[in-house]
Amino acid sequence: MPSPNSAEPVNPQKERKGLSRVWHATGYSIAGLRAGWSETAFRQEAIAALVLLPLAFWLGRNWTEIALLTGSVIALMVVELLNTAIETAIDRIGPEWNHLSKRAKDMGSAAVLLSLVFCSGVWLAALYQRLI
Repeated sequence: MPSPNSAEPVNPQKERKGLSRVWHATGYSIAGLRAGWSETAFRQEAIAALVLLPLAFWLGRNWTEIALLTGSVIALMVVELLNTAIETAIDRIGPEWNHLSKRAKDMGSAAVLLSLVFCSGVWLAALYQRLI
């Protein structure tokens, strides 16, 4: 283990530059998506996205509507991944009940709920406009 005064970086990723850094960061992102896939909620949202994202190009009447429709789906998936990251970090700390851990997990869950409400609202409004 390097001493606190040594020149060795704690995280070798921080020393990478240019395309090497981008290449490795992409690998970590893909690993994160794979880890997310093991979560039921993310998997359900990803499968729904396979249907909703192409549907957005049919449903949207212009680029703004398409961006809102696709963006709301992607935002939901991003929030789900962040919620899972929060829960995983809290679970790593320990299995015992703690009011701060509960609070963090509840806020992550609330963020998912709000993004789901937003996504549903955007899609329902677009469907309503398409049908009238």
